[in-house]
Amino acid sequence: MGLEIGVILPTSSPEAGRAILGDVRESARYAEEVGLDSVWSTDHLIASAPMLDSSVVLATAAAVTERITVGYNVMLLALRPVAWAAKQVNSLQLLSNNRLVLGVGTGNPAHGDIGWRAAGVEFTERGRLTDAALAVLPDLIAGKPAVLTDGLEVTLSPGSPVPPIVVAGNGVRAHRRAARYGDGWATLAMTPEEVRANLDRINQFAAEYNRPALKATVVAPQLDGDPAEQLVAYEEAGVERVILPPTGDWRRDTENAAKLKA
Repeated sequence: MGLEIGVILPTSSPEAGRAILGDVRESARYAEEVGLDSVWSTDHLIASAPMLDSSVVLATAAAVTERITVGYNVMLLALRPVAWAAKQVNSLQLLSNNRLVLGVGTGNPAHGDIGWRAAGVEFTERGRLTDAALAVLPDLIAGKPAVLTDGLEVTLSPGSPVPPIVVAGNGVRAHRRAARYGDGWATLAMTPEEVRANLDRINQFAAEYNRPALKATVVAPQLDGDPAEQLVAYEEAGVERVILPPTGDWRRDTENAAKLKA
């Protein structure tokens, strides 16, 4: 099976009011030790439950591992000036020896708009700002001259290899964003059949942009039957990676993921 399997580091919770905060170093090392492909950190300034800063989390995970991919699930580009975001990404690429995957999204509305207001960003503008950031982000990361939306030309130094960019979201606008700017598309808890139908539309858009077809990353895949058969179904639907959700016990989650990997 060519499907990659990853886990979310114990730095946040998908459930309001229930924190999952554990030892990032130990959990990252253990995920690598048992043979998983990737570890991931979620990203919000202010969320419905405690949440650590994603760049600091991934830098910590990268520092104590050698092989495993580290990934944003997902970075909210619009919360940051794009040059700062690019600086975080290329620094992490260099420090991790190019093991980063950059997931990008506009945020889960369930967390509300307080984090956006705290960052001085209009919640309703997050999609437009994400598109504008993605348009210049690769050049900024690579250390090439880039022109920001206000006309300022900047070049970051040092640059780094641009990591794979995986764009999340389920609406038409998000699908077009993934097709235009992404190396992959991410979604949450879709079935293989739903993934296939959405990828078909995304790749139609990609063809319009003269870009290659994308594969999918599925967070919290539906594995309620025979997991081996279901993982095969995901792979056949165009999924390249699944990320298993946290339950509150990171060691058990990692061991369960390793069983699927085997």
